[in-house]
Amino acid sequence: MDLLTASLSSPWSLVLMSLLVVGDAFFVVVPGEVAVTALGAIAVTTGSPPLWAVVLCAAVAATVGDACCYLIGRSVGTQRWRWMRVPRVQQALAWARRRLDGGMATVLFTARFVPFARLAINLVAGASRIPPPRYLALVALAATGWALYQAAVGAAVAAILPGGPLVGVPVSIVLAIGLGALIDVCVRHRRG
Repeated sequence: MDLLTASLSSPWSLVLMSLLVVGDAFFVVVPGEVAVTALGAIAVTTGSPPLWAVVLCAAVAATVGDACCYLIGRSVGTQRWRWMRVPRVQQALAWARRRLDGGMATVLFTARFVPFARLAINLVAGASRIPPPRYLALVALAATGWALYQAAVGAAVAAILPGGPLVGVPVSIVLAIGLGALIDVCVRHRRG
């Protein structure tokens, strides 16, 4: 238990979390959200890393990951690779184009919480040549809101439940996954 707590509260945990969050921008199976939630719980139960550092690193990493997807969309478009031309992916990209046309700020904030939508929105934003300063400002705000939310879930659960990180981390992760699934259901229902 002490080894686990020491590992999760080391400065390297912020680096690992940041790498997972950047990777999560491209590969939805990478547990970026889980890492932020877990470190939010660790921050409250052990005091290290500080909660503000968890939020800051997660926000910067999420912004970098989304900006990389934007740059891919801007440089290669949305038709170059075979996987981009698959009907299901083309449907997602068409959905992203419609959403961006309807209100870029709203869709960037909403898509931050929905993994496949986030990838599609960022690729299409780049391919659509949305001006980088406007895009980056909105993505940074969305990433900060997302980081605050993810870390707050972990911090709140850890503060409420007794048992330290051994209880706080797994419960906060389950809660974050459940909230994410609920958001996915609501988004699908709204689209349907």
